[in-house]
Amino acid sequence: MSGPVPILMYHSVARTPNDATRALSVAPEAFAEQMALLDDRGFTPVNTARLAAAWRSGVPLPARPVLITFDDGYEGVHRHALPALAKYGFASTLFVSTGWIRGAYDTGGGLDTMLDWDQVRALAGEQAEIGGHSHTHPQLDQITDDALRFELLRCREIIAGELGAPPASFAYPYGYSSARVRRSVRAAGFTQSLAVGNGLARRRQGPYALQRVTVRRTTGIEEFERLVEGRSIARTFARDRALTKGYAMVRRARQVRRKAIRSRV
Repeated sequence: MSGPVPILMYHSVARTPNDATRALSVAPEAFAEQMALLDDRGFTPVNTARLAAAWRSGVPLPARPVLITFDDGYEGVHRHALPALAKYGFASTLFVSTGWIRGAYDTGGGLDTMLDWDQVRALAGEQAEIGGHSHTHPQLDQITDDALRFELLRCREIIAGELGAPPASFAYPYGYSSARVRRSVRAAGFTQSLAVGNGLARRRQGPYALQRVTVRRTTGIEEFERLVEGRSIARTFARDRALTKGYAMVRRARQVRRKAIRSRV
């Protein structure tokens, strides 16, 4: 199977999200309904490492593969999403910002109630691949080389220490990357990474720029079905893509200015 694959990007799963996470949160009832639809339509969730490995080796994927991914590490993934995933035996991938997870490494930057490491381990025990999402969740393409290395290596080191094995997969905070960031992610030991893009993942995108589609609080079940079936995605995310394209130009200009300033110092 080398055709396009939907990779669903979730963040918070919560009944009463705060203002910082509301737009990208999903109600528990909506998440349960979405998982039921995947099961009813015959989708088989796989994790990020399995998808990338299959596309590297040519080993067939199961029929109708789909990826269920969560960014940041919100507590509701354990409280609300895990029961729905476990009901159907679904695999998933959780990308954690290690400095946001409650415990010894917490930097206090989490936007809402975050998971603790026992909950992360519980998710890992229920078919959730645990991937990296940086340490403090910065815009990786806007920080120095030294800061970038720290964010990647510290994240990988903490996950390895807490779970007993280093993470293989990574997701870019905010979806932002660049050729420099992708090289650094690979050099840090991650073997694949996910962006956003709001399109289906395709083998030709390469293992370090696989696209995902965003699931929001406003995503109704009919729109969700269209997303996983690969229908009307360009139209659904037309505004997002226009904003992303414009902001990318701004970000490139900022990078050029920073490089010019550093060269004069």
